[in-house]
Amino acid sequence: MIKKILFFGLTILLFSCSSNENLANCIRTLPLNLNTDLNNPQLINAQTPGGHADINGGTKGILLFNKNGNDFVAFDKLCPNNDCDNAMIFENRLLKCTCDESTYSVDFGGAPQTDNAQCPAIQYQVFRNGTAIRITNF
Repeated sequence: MIKKILFFGLTILLFSCSSNENLANCIRTLPLNLNTDLNNPQLINAQTPGGHADINGGTKGILLFNKNGNDFVAFDKLCPNNDCDNAMIFENRLLKCTCDESTYSVDFGGAPQTDNAQCPAIQYQVFRNGTAIRITNF
């Protein structure tokens, strides 16, 4: 009886998994290796927890976000669906594509927050050494 229940449960689990087929169309790698400093006047707002700054670079610009005073994340402002000529805007801890109104969370690795969006925002690695910031995908 336990084997039947286990088999039935695994069968349901197998068929309920969603396909990753559409994720293959997502833009994943954009070459970037950018060095900057938090003392740069352009980055003054990113010095405080919850603060952010827009940086030139990437495809449509880069959002640098200060998560908690020590940890930073950076995202390309290119709409993940690559269907928009405008850069994404940042509001309420979300990146927003103005062409299709899709949103992406900076707190959850650029995960889509809109039902019709499948690809996450492009996230870069951020390394901090004192006030020096390195944003890269290497």
